[in-house]
Amino acid sequence: MSYARQGMRLFTFLFLLALHVSVLPRAAAFNMSRNDNLAVYWGQDSAGGQKPLSAYCADDTIDTLILAFLYVFDGPGGEPVIDLANTCSKSGSPVFPGTALADCSFMAQQIEACQARGKAVTLSLGGATGKVGFESDAAAEVFADRVWEQFLGGESAMRPFGKAVLDGVDLDIESGSSAHYAAFVNKIRAHAKRESKTKQYYITAAPQCPFPDEHLGGALDQAEFDAVYVQFYNNDCGLDEPENYNIDVWDTWARTKSPNKDVKIYIGAPSSEHAAGTGYVNAKTLGKHATDAQSSFDSFGGVMLWDASEATGEIPSSRWKAKSRSRY
Repeated sequence: MSYARQGMRLFTFLFLLALHVSVLPRAAAFNMSRNDNLAVYWGQDSAGGQKPLSAYCADDTIDTLILAFLYVFDGPGGEPVIDLANTCSKSGSPVFPGTALADCSFMAQQIEACQARGKAVTLSLGGATGKVGFESDAAAEVFADRVWEQFLGGESAMRPFGKAVLDGVDLDIESGSSAHYAAFVNKIRAHAKRESKTKQYYITAAPQCPFPDEHLGGALDQAEFDAVYVQFYNNDCGLDEPENYNIDVWDTWARTKSPNKDVKIYIGAPSSEHAAGTGYVNAKTLGKHATDAQSSFDSFGGVMLWDASEATGEIPSSRWKAKSRSRY
């Protein structure tokens, strides 16, 4: 698919979604407390023809872009490994000496330009094929320090995105042990609190919709997350299973068990019928789910889409936002 065609399809889908969801006047900077945010995963090029990050940053309906993935925690040289498919990976880009950590510093300008447009740009850890996990809380904290130094507010000599400072991390853990992730999150949070006067950092998670999540359930109960992008697809509690769709269960968790009482729950959805095995619904249906959640759950934060390259002519989240925003 050509970049031009893919871009038009993404815009059309986002526009369609925006027509169906109430959107408040937009602030200049990203605001996690809103209930009309749109988060989109970018990087895996699952449909082919993925455009540069800057192309998606130009879309005013998108509020957060999540770079996917840092998929190996302990690679060659003890360093992590990132894979951004056709954009930057160990097989197609230079790597830091003695490691398999790709040097994607050419993306720094795109990331900073995206942030200048009021968008959050974060890094997702894990993915469906991730080689992840920790042997102890201490190991999780050491890794948190490394992630901070290389991607967030630190000053490591190995910074894959150069001088760009990402806005946070996302945990999409789908394999390995569930242990010690709370220690990782708490250490990242400690770093972030020390820098809170100069920059806001966000920690999110992307659990599967069955509750509690097999890999992240413990961490969600023990550490503070800013948002939870629940994957309502590839399970029988997905968007296409109205009798089993369980956003109410996740809202109850947010109100009664989450250590962060202001945590936001997002509806995670496939951006095309090819983006997931099950769970895809069209823009009108997704928009209805979103407006229902806006009116029913104070914890609702918006919609998450997997992924940018899969966006079709009816992505459920643009229309919801675009029409509402055009009123202001």
